[in-house]
Amino acid sequence: MANARHHVSLRGLTHVFHDGQRPLTALADVTLDVAWGQFLTVIGPSGCGKSTLLRIVAGLLRRPRGEVLVDGGAPAAAQRARDIGLVAQDPALLPWRTVLGNVRLPLEIDRGARTRFAPSPEQLLELTGLSEFRSYYPHQLSGGMQQRVAIARALAFDPSLLLMDEPFGALDEITRATMRYELLRIWSAGGGAPAGRKTVMFVTHSIPEAIALSDRVVVLSARPGTVRAAIDIELPRPRTQEIERTAPFLDYADLMRSLLKEAPA
Repeated sequence: MANARHHVSLRGLTHVFHDGQRPLTALADVTLDVAWGQFLTVIGPSGCGKSTLLRIVAGLLRRPRGEVLVDGGAPAAAQRARDIGLVAQDPALLPWRTVLGNVRLPLEIDRGARTRFAPSPEQLLELTGLSEFRSYYPHQLSGGMQQRVAIARALAFDPSLLLMDEPFGALDEITRATMRYELLRIWSAGGGAPAGRKTVMFVTHSIPEAIALSDRVVVLSARPGTVRAAIDIELPRPRTQEIERTAPFLDYADLMRSLLKEAPA
């Protein structure tokens, strides 16, 4: 049950890495709100802190400066409650486990964390179009199918927040274009659970991907990353690939390209 006005709230977020010979500021004074059930995408030049931003929201990077709230509390609390799902560019499937075995893995590791209304692994395979491949091993799957397994696995505990860091970045362009609309289908279905659409924070370098998926696109500046613009995508849903040829879609693309040109890597 939502108890905060925004699902994710960032206020003056700054993060500095101290691993090298001199401090490196990855993010500077990022202020941002993500509404419940919103699909928000973050784009920006390489090295601008997009992945760092997701890792902070996931509770994987601690002690940033500024305020970071997930459902009104610390990200670590949401992480402990298994209310955050994470999908990376590398699906990181265990090669000796089948598709079903990989989706079941989180439930086997933490048997007490599954919510009462969470879909079963079998339901998640159906949702992601993998039911007939349940007994296949990762090496028998295409890259797109492997990422479907990773998405199904991330939904195992029925998290309300899904963080996705370039999940289609390693795919060829045709598969990538297909996968973004598969993701929209899964998101529109509520991730297989009755609670409604997940909140999604999605990182990509692809402008068409950002527009096609999102309710809102946040453009970051070059490092240190800060918010240059937040653009509401007022395109009708449900969306299909044909929308990418429409004039409003192309206008959004031109706007984002101009913002990125002003913030070169």
